[in-house]
Amino acid sequence: MQLDQQQAILTIALFAAFADGHKGDSEREEIRRIAQSLAQDAPAIDLPRLVQDVLLQRTSAQAAATALTEPGLRQLAYEMAVCVCDVDGRQTETERAFLAQLKGWLQLGDGDTAAFEQQADALVEVAERAAPIARGLAPVAAGTVAAAAAAALPVRNVPQVPDAELDKSILNYALLCGALELLPQSWASMAIIPMQVKMVYAVGKAHGVELDQGHIKDFIAAAGVGMASQYIEQFGRKLLGGLLGKVAGRTIGGIGQTATGVAFSFATTYALGQVAKRYYAGGRVMSTAVLRESFQNLLGPAKDLQAQYLPQIREKASTLDAAKVMSMVRGGV
Repeated sequence: MQLDQQQAILTIALFAAFADGHKGDSEREEIRRIAQSLAQDAPAIDLPRLVQDVLLQRTSAQAAATALTEPGLRQLAYEMAVCVCDVDGRQTETERAFLAQLKGWLQLGDGDTAAFEQQADALVEVAERAAPIARGLAPVAAGTVAAAAAAALPVRNVPQVPDAELDKSILNYALLCGALELLPQSWASMAIIPMQVKMVYAVGKAHGVELDQGHIKDFIAAAGVGMASQYIEQFGRKLLGGLLGKVAGRTIGGIGQTATGVAFSFATTYALGQVAKRYYAGGRVMSTAVLRESFQNLLGPAKDLQAQYLPQIREKASTLDAAKVMSMVRGGV
């Protein structure tokens, strides 16, 4: 893929990230941070400026779509946009409208996108049905993330899980999320968020606390792990690293080549699990600022572990297919 093609696809992904109009300042800052990090992989593309151009509407998704002349690349751009819109749940009306326009700009018909849309919709539905539900929790008020997470229902007669067992569970979730990131299917990384939700739920329950999906997602955001931004980072590294691309509908690479990359989601998931363990073990008294600082402090050591466990991550990736991914989202690790 040429640099201008990579830039066009990234532009479309960014427009998809902001299509719902609900991205707060923290999510925007996280996407800017990711752009600066990704810029090291593609110095010829000014990614921080690209993010700014999208935010200030100095460019357009239509112009980016026009720059993609190969059918395979247009298909890839659309799939990325769908994944970004779906990664935090069902599409909003504005996201659906954006994707409908994008499909026209990319000159794609329903026949070109139907199979992929069905796969993505199925994953969203499975994730929603499998989400932890704790009845009786009050709605989360904006700006009260840490307080809302602390207001969870206690679980009666729940035995304390040994620390070593909990660490093993967190490691298993991290290995799985790293493996999901290495799969060549563009929708596979969408399964990472549901698995992180399940992990945080399991950690909380091990400490006698039960949370529902909404509270868990707020906890994850409070730690500084954005959903759309996390997906853009995974996708951007694949794209700029030459590990993701399509020509005439065929995936370039496949699991053998893609799995040579680094599964950054391992570190993110592992650090998140360890932060959750500290948070619930400590009585849920951390502020949002402390949660975020703790996550960042744990991310470095988690990246060291990531390198250590990369062979296991690759091995796990080689055993996964669509049916297994759906089954794990439905039932856990």
